[in-house]
Amino acid sequence: MQINTTQLKQLIEASLFVLAKPMTIKALKETVLADFDVSRKRIQEVIDELQQDYQERGVQLVKVASGYRFQTQELLSPYLQPLWQEKAPKYSRATLETLAVIAYRQPVTRGDIEQIRGVAVSSHIIKNLADRHWIKSVGHKDVPGRPALYATTNDFLAYFGLTKLADLPQLSDVESLQAMFEKAQTHDSEQGDDQTQALRFQ
Repeated sequence: MQINTTQLKQLIEASLFVLAKPMTIKALKETVLADFDVSRKRIQEVIDELQQDYQERGVQLVKVASGYRFQTQELLSPYLQPLWQEKAPKYSRATLETLAVIAYRQPVTRGDIEQIRGVAVSSHIIKNLADRHWIKSVGHKDVPGRPALYATTNDFLAYFGLTKLADLPQLSDVESLQAMFEKAQTHDSEQGDDQTQALRFQ
């Protein structure tokens, strides 16, 4: 089935607005565009146009590791805060340090993390990070006991607005990581609100 450029643009835009997670070109082609005769190159061109359309808007179309998503402009974050009464969760220093070690030294075992941090790592911290889909087991280290090796996920990159691990900032201390978390949590809240308002916004 054929689809003109205007209709294709509208369908991609609407799909990215209503979906609660980033979407890849492959996923768009296999779902909402499955019935249409449209190439991946054409989809990419339309997405590029949409990114240009939204460049000066309050909402922007951005690419993260797991696909494309709409999110509010970073500079608007301080003014949008009153819209959310519920504050983003605070993470303990131990959680931040554990995640930082995994992100910057992956793949690592729990023992590796403990050696770097100098203290024991609670299984609760590992479980919480895994439950958030920020880390996952990617295998086992070839040593006695074969401990699990942990690495970050695409969800971790998407949460922080990154496309690849090389985009991680150079962090000098845990306070810097906390600042990065707070910035990402603001985006996370705003993105969620944008998605729940998507139909009315359109």
